[in-house]
Amino acid sequence: MNGVGDAREDMLSFGPFNLSVGQRLLAKDGVPVDLGSRALDLLVALTLAPNVVVSKQELISRVWPDVIVDEGSLRFHMTGLRKALGDGHDGARYITTVAGRGYCFVAPISRSTHLRQDHAASDFRHALLPSRLDRMVGREQDVLALSEKLMTSRMVTIVGVGGVGKTTVATAVAHHLAPSFNGAVVFADYGMLSDPGLVPAGIASMLGLSVGSNDVRPSLIAYLREKQIMLVLDTCEHLIDAIADLVATIIDAAPNVFLLATSREALRIEAESVYRLDTLACPPDDPELSTDAVLAFPATKLFVERAAASGATLKLNDQDARVVAGICRKLDGMALALELAARRVESYGLHQTARLLGQHLTLGWAGSRTAPPRQKTLQATLDWSFGLLTDIERTVLRRLAVFVGNFTLDAALEVLSGSDIAPSVVFGAIDNLVAKSLLATHPLGATMRYRLLDTTRAYAIQCQTDEDRAGLNARHAAYYQRWLEQYGPDWPTLSTGPERLPYFVSINNVRAALEWAFGEQGDIAVGIRLAAAAVSVFQVMSLFPECQRWSQRALLALNEEFKGSAEEMHLQAGLGISQMYLQGGLEAPQIALGRGLSIAEDRGNAIDQLRILGLLHMFNLRTGDFYAALAYARRCSSIASTLDDPSTVELGHFFLGNSLHFTGDLGNARSELEAAARGEPQPQRTPASYVGFEGKHLAGGILARNLWLQGYSDQADIRARKTIGDAAKLDHSLTLCIALLGGIAVFLWRDDVRSAEEHIEWLISRAGLNSLSPYVSVARGFEGELAIRRGDVKLGIDTLRRCIERLHNSTYEVFTTMLELSLVKGLAVVGEYEEGFSRINKAIELVERNGDLCYWPELLRIKATLLLSTQSIGEAEACLVSSIEKSTKMGAHAWELRTATDLAALWIADGRLRDALKLLQAVLEPFDEGLDTADVIAAKSLLATVL
Repeated sequence: MNGVGDAREDMLSFGPFNLSVGQRLLAKDGVPVDLGSRALDLLVALTLAPNVVVSKQELISRVWPDVIVDEGSLRFHMTGLRKALGDGHDGARYITTVAGRGYCFVAPISRSTHLRQDHAASDFRHALLPSRLDRMVGREQDVLALSEKLMTSRMVTIVGVGGVGKTTVATAVAHHLAPSFNGAVVFADYGMLSDPGLVPAGIASMLGLSVGSNDVRPSLIAYLREKQIMLVLDTCEHLIDAIADLVATIIDAAPNVFLLATSREALRIEAESVYRLDTLACPPDDPELSTDAVLAFPATKLFVERAAASGATLKLNDQDARVVAGICRKLDGMALALELAARRVESYGLHQTARLLGQHLTLGWAGSRTAPPRQKTLQATLDWSFGLLTDIERTVLRRLAVFVGNFTLDAALEVLSGSDIAPSVVFGAIDNLVAKSLLATHPLGATMRYRLLDTTRAYAIQCQTDEDRAGLNARHAAYYQRWLEQYGPDWPTLSTGPERLPYFVSINNVRAALEWAFGEQGDIAVGIRLAAAAVSVFQVMSLFPECQRWSQRALLALNEEFKGSAEEMHLQAGLGISQMYLQGGLEAPQIALGRGLSIAEDRGNAIDQLRILGLLHMFNLRTGDFYAALAYARRCSSIASTLDDPSTVELGHFFLGNSLHFTGDLGNARSELEAAARGEPQPQRTPASYVGFEGKHLAGGILARNLWLQGYSDQADIRARKTIGDAAKLDHSLTLCIALLGGIAVFLWRDDVRSAEEHIEWLISRAGLNSLSPYVSVARGFEGELAIRRGDVKLGIDTLRRCIERLHNSTYEVFTTMLELSLVKGLAVVGEYEEGFSRINKAIELVERNGDLCYWPELLRIKATLLLSTQSIGEAEACLVSSIEKSTKMGAHAWELRTATDLAALWIADGRLRDALKLLQAVLEPFDEGLDTADVIAAKSLLATVL
């Protein structure tokens, strides 16, 4: 589609159907059609190219980007699409298969276009824009022209020299167009970043996405693919190559994303439309111009308004008007330079200001591309401005350059103050620098934040003296260490753009401080303390590469002062959990976490112990040692119960209930999980905040599984759906993925294929966005089971083999037994008994050794199925009897029902009708819900044959 089509909503009509491409809604006679997202993607791809054969490979690449699937998945979803359309019924023809080539949409289509109203965007939680100027001079036409250009071409770069007003205009355009996007507008300021590798993370973090790997690009692109959002990328010139590459990818992959960039040079990508923002028009050097004519030009209008706003009293005659015109021409209509000069009129007067310009500014703007970016035009402007400052203002300005991006007044007062300059003096100098437009202000909530413009900061760094630098970086690092220690526990509760912004911009200062501390002129002790304080924030934000880097760097630098300290404890925990997520493996993470626990125990702090024990519980669950995980969970529960904090107690209940569930103690697991799930929201920070999540948000998914195993199928379904819904509202990706894993298991066990399929796609999307690759592998394994159920057994087997292998390689063993069960079922269908026996026997051995006993009865039942297929009747019966015994012991009535049905069928075939009747009646008696599920129906049908 072209830009106009993307900016507006296409409504396609064919037969009784209406397809809203933008809202992704198919309706038949006004009634929405229940259509899966993959099938809908196929329909959109085909209807946008009617009467054109679209190849199978092209459809696969559009519907499953960055994912390897075969034609079986395409055929499955195409069959579902045709069924939903009623293709072939009553003479209706919509999609034709062209043998050897692909598919073609052949029904007549009519198209209507109207402005899209994306209701999902109206609830967009991450939108954030700088404030618009109360009055913007001379840019009204630019804003209108840019708005039209953007809505037509989708990608516009505002190009102009530094200080021309690109950011101001871009902000005004964003505010102007925000209603068209129902507020879904995100402003990413790249002026605070210097690392090209962080370009995608700059957008992803503002969107509330966790940054959990070295390459966040695929996650970001996946998130944006179906969103209608306006992205404003500000100050791109110093990261031009990285931003250009990212923008080109977004344009190709996300057809409803609109991008407005500001830069001193064009991005030079194919999709770009360049809008060159000229300086403000100035009066010509014409002595015949009247005062009114001179003041009608945008440049002079801006100058006079800013001078008056600064307190100057201007009553211009013709001569004064010509002086103003001369100033504007000398400054070439540059908005920033005009404002700087105008603010001096109150102090020096109009004519003296003009003379100062003549003495200190040489504005030969040749625009050479080989000149350093920050050494053009504004260098001279800042030379002049710097010369007009008092000595103390110059000192404060130079020292403010230690901050990267936004900072608070408290930070400035603490970091800049020293023996030679008192806090009160710093306060006054900052006030003056704001008044002189050398320091920008950005209110965020109730707190005012400050920021040096990029060019001003670069200039100030060049001007720094050894006296300025003495102790400055150390105080800067120490301040952000204390900031992390004070506010780090708040991070787990942050999910939206406005909430994250103050923390996100401060993290840039943390990064800068770490780089200094571990650099040649740094202070290792300061770096160790800062890295230790940063661990919990890096973890919560899923910035595991950075967490590992700085934890490792600090641990290598430890001296005797820090051996066994709280700092080492936090660093060991950070290293261990990061290695677990990034590299997998057993030895390295376990050593680091073990050392962290040893220190925590020596220190005797309950919260510290709970934090490390919780990580060790998660680590051992992940690596498949369920007995060890249970031991750590018991210790967590014991410690949590000693703390006077409901959230911490709930966390202990969750850890213990989680492990009890997997080890097969279903009754006690339910008690613990229900205790965790009953927790009430806490109004303020609690000790549990230091762990990074709350038990009540995680317990529901495991509780749903537990309920199903106990035979409460309907309750399990209700709990699963509620947990997923609650987790979605939290906007916390890890919590949602855990909820989805539990819910999908329940849907599959209930044979609710439609619900399972819908939630599997959701899990793949959310886990992929947040680099939770093991969760993606589990979800793909679930897809393999669905493929087997729908008859595409070979595809399902191959999928499950690959997923299980990937999970083994990443030592993520929590769900491998469940997937092995699915794989062995598929192998039995195609008669691959040798591999089936090998896998089921190994799985049973691992269950006995490692402790995920909740699957033991089902493993024995499936082994019996293999034995029956090879006519080993006696062994099969023994497995079934053992399965029932284990199910009864752990209270797993759902497994017991399945096994009893199989055993009863075996006895009926052997003529043991009375035994079969007695068994089925006894097993079915407790079931008073889930009566419409496949397992209960099958048991009752078999029972009817012997009554």
